[in-house]
Amino acid sequence: MRKLIVSEFLSLDGVMQAPGGADEDTEGGFKHGGWTLPYWHDDIGNAFGAFMRETDAFLLGRKTYEIHANAFEPMKPGDPFGDMMNAPAKYVVSKSLDKPIWRNTTIIRDNVVEAVRKLKAAPGKNILTDGSHELVHTLLEHDLVDELHLLLYPLILGGGKRLLPEGVHTTFKLKAATPYPSGVVGLHYERERKSAL
Repeated sequence: MRKLIVSEFLSLDGVMQAPGGADEDTEGGFKHGGWTLPYWHDDIGNAFGAFMRETDAFLLGRKTYEIHANAFEPMKPGDPFGDMMNAPAKYVVSKSLDKPIWRNTTIIRDNVVEAVRKLKAAPGKNILTDGSHELVHTLLEHDLVDELHLLLYPLILGGGKRLLPEGVHTTFKLKAATPYPSGVVGLHYERERKSAL
């Protein structure tokens, strides 16, 4: 069975909204877009590159899919980051997206939980979800997340979309904690599942 991994940028108060740019997601009046940028370090990028070598599919919500597609689809072959992001299969959960705008895309319109279960049961490497606030909540609520890869940033945003949904009780086991020179800490958690007796 393939692993479904949720990888997120996270503030100390659990906010995941708009880490990459000022206008990325201003929903709810969010004014702190791009909050990760001052903390970049090449070691973070190198760790992500290693992680992507074990990934062959993205599972995304529509907004995150469109942000990624607009950033990476236009990149010319030979760009190392573009090649890495464009190569995997893409699965986007959306009832409103008319047609794919990123290569190798399948649109999931209905029965999301069952579709994700089938995707996990199919042959392949890891499936990666990032951003995708509402989708991540659904995945956690239905116990479909195998690992959390969190980059914890040393700031408090005071409000915004949160990674973890209300009302979900589950346990994860810490597999690794990696401090980066910029003050970010990489946290790798694995879902703790009780073995059947």
